[in-house]
Amino acid sequence: MNDAAVGVPDGDLAAGAIAGSGAQAVERALSLLSAVGRGAERGVTLSEAVSESRLNKPTARRLLMALIRARMVDQDEVSRRYFLGGELYVLGLLAARRHGLLEIAGESLRRLSAVTTDTSFLSMRRDDYAVCLHREEGTHPVRTHALLQGDQNPLGVGAGSLAMLSALPDGEVEAIIERIVEPMATRYPGYSQAIIRADIARTRETGFALNPGRVLASSWGIGMALRFPDGRVAGALSIAAIDSRMTRDRQPELAALLGEEVRRMEAKLARLFRDGRPAPRAPRITLPDTKSHSAA
Repeated sequence: MNDAAVGVPDGDLAAGAIAGSGAQAVERALSLLSAVGRGAERGVTLSEAVSESRLNKPTARRLLMALIRARMVDQDEVSRRYFLGGELYVLGLLAARRHGLLEIAGESLRRLSAVTTDTSFLSMRRDDYAVCLHREEGTHPVRTHALLQGDQNPLGVGAGSLAMLSALPDGEVEAIIERIVEPMATRYPGYSQAIIRADIARTRETGFALNPGRVLASSWGIGMALRFPDGRVAGALSIAAIDSRMTRDRQPELAALLGEEVRRMEAKLARLFRDGRPAPRAPRITLPDTKSHSAA
């Protein structure tokens, strides 16, 4: 027996079908947008977008054209590669204003870099990835090449990223580790599932995440997760330095500085939401250029 036979008008059936197909198209377009976002500064080809999004080629091409018309995706005229569009930068700025994390972090990042003379970072979770929202340069003459604004790495890769992953529930952690197997194997030879699990255990034991040069041998990082008032992970603060400045004796000192700034930021977040701003369900920010890079 069909729905019409039990009193559902044919017009309602048609409307429901249209709504269902529309929702599916939106989901596919967002999946494709994420695939383009993971393409870094080099952009992605159509075949790469198809592989990443798991859409067929005609559907991917059609949705990419729609995203280009909406200025959410750009296509380079020479290479024909696809990049994130300028409209996403505008939306990202609007999201930053609403969530307030980037604004709240400014003072803490400046203080960390001034006191340590090393470079500090604010990162935020984006699905199974960590995205660097801001990099605050230190004054030390020798700096690492870790993490530029917009860089993204799988959760667990890099100190801030590891701090966020370690702060998640065990079930979610395991699901993420299983999903990032492929990008780890192809882009991050210094990592494995076993290494990330061991790093998580150490992070939870010590209270801070450490990246002992797993991406670049000379680039070390130390990080700590930030939480919203309801306990959910909001992001992470981290510090990067050359290996000679991240000694065993100095690590607790840097961790103490991070902990102090985390507490300050969490207190600001608590006041922000207590004053009537609801904590967002899925805090994300889209930047104009997201790319895999060395991690802090």
